[in-house]
Amino acid sequence: MRPPSFGLLLRRLRDDRGVSRERLAFNAGVSASYISHLEKGDRDHPTREVVDALVRYLDRINGLSPVERRHLLDLAGLGAAEFPPVDQLRGEISADMRRALDLHEPHLAAYIDTRWNVLACNDSYARAFPGLVEDVNILRWFLGNEKSRQVMVEWESEVRTTVRWLRGLIGSTGDTAWSTEFLAELGRYQLFRELWDEGVAAYGRDRPLMHLRDPATGRCRSIAVQLFKVFSANNPDQIQIFLGLPTWCADDSHRE
Repeated sequence: MRPPSFGLLLRRLRDDRGVSRERLAFNAGVSASYISHLEKGDRDHPTREVVDALVRYLDRINGLSPVERRHLLDLAGLGAAEFPPVDQLRGEISADMRRALDLHEPHLAAYIDTRWNVLACNDSYARAFPGLVEDVNILRWFLGNEKSRQVMVEWESEVRTTVRWLRGLIGSTGDTAWSTEFLAELGRYQLFRELWDEGVAAYGRDRPLMHLRDPATGRCRSIAVQLFKVFSANNPDQIQIFLGLPTWCADDSHRE
């Protein structure tokens, strides 16, 4: 019994396609001895450029499945290299996944990425957070859309929680290209700059309940928030499903 390794998987993918080490090496721009060392585990993890070249050639001979591609990247230590664009992640939301959102009605349900961009949602979610679907990102909505103040009962507390979560996300991923651009956008808001300067990181909500004001009635609703990872072989750990189970608040002191 041997644990999975990049070399073992590379050897299996090569053998399945009837490709020699020499042929694979030539088309990937490396030496045959280098391929041999990789398969034996004698070398450190290959670079992204080498892995991409190997994948391109093997995929051309016989297409790799999404799972094979993900597993090869994971074993090379390259599984979480970058954040995919929102449009790419939206392409992962199948028709069946969209139908599942409707099955959760009247509960709030949405697919979001780890940066809290809304990828798809049901009608209850869209009504609860008016304007968020158009603004796409939760922090952009909080800071730039007046409707967020109207429906979020504890608006400033929720903004602070989300800013701290953003700091934790950036710290855990190190994706400076995306984070620099996003911070420049949010830095236009004084409140964001003040909260960012607090320097506090978070990795989730410290309270299970979120309090929303119903746009139609003005009554306060307590939303029990649950987040679950959604399997995606092409974009592992990037898509989550948000479920919000609403009840009316215990006291109605927040009603306008």
